[in-house]
Amino acid sequence: MIIENWGLISYADAWKRQHELFDEMLAVRQAGGQCANRLVFCEHKPVYTLGRHGKDSNLLLPEQQLEAVGAELFRVDRGGDITYHGPGQLVCYPILNLEDFHLGLKDYIGLLEEAVIQVCALYGISASRVKGATGVWLDVETARERKICAIGVRSSHFITMHGLAFNVNTDLRYFSYINPCGFLDKGVTSLEKELGRQVPWEEVREHLQEKLLYLLGQHRQNV
Repeated sequence: MIIENWGLISYADAWKRQHELFDEMLAVRQAGGQCANRLVFCEHKPVYTLGRHGKDSNLLLPEQQLEAVGAELFRVDRGGDITYHGPGQLVCYPILNLEDFHLGLKDYIGLLEEAVIQVCALYGISASRVKGATGVWLDVETARERKICAIGVRSSHFITMHGLAFNVNTDLRYFSYINPCGFLDKGVTSLEKELGRQVPWEEVREHLQEKLLYLLGQHRQNV
């Protein structure tokens, strides 16, 4: 497994690099070669991304006003609706051949969720899933239900791109300009908000990397 940390990077640059790695991996797989699996970590400058089936109406600001709040908008080729990326958020883009891990897309998304759930537990936060919605949530089935991690992936011929966005020290005000992931009645949170203190981004990145490698390794061995 190749681990890459791209640091703070614009969404446009990261998207271009992701596509290059994805296309290269797809070509190697189709030629019968052995793919190099990757976990890419990064932070983004403020940006909203809208998935293939997302609704423009879930962006609550006119596009021409995005510059005023220092953000951009990208329409992208992943599942899911609209979400926000920005500094203080931990983004992970696994670029994997799912066949190497005997994973279908649904189980793969479940694995990403499980890794984040386990990281939250390290900080004393009980996180779980919401039926019918991807991502990682707190206080499920209560009036305080809120999302701490968004997930949206693309898979073609078992090769993945895009991934997860875990709110660590994220400026949550940016979520007030959208209906996050298309939901009108659910909140958004972060490790910082839940703990009442900032958490070192690199510390959380290391925890997430460890959990992902462990879960991927376990799945590969147990099938």
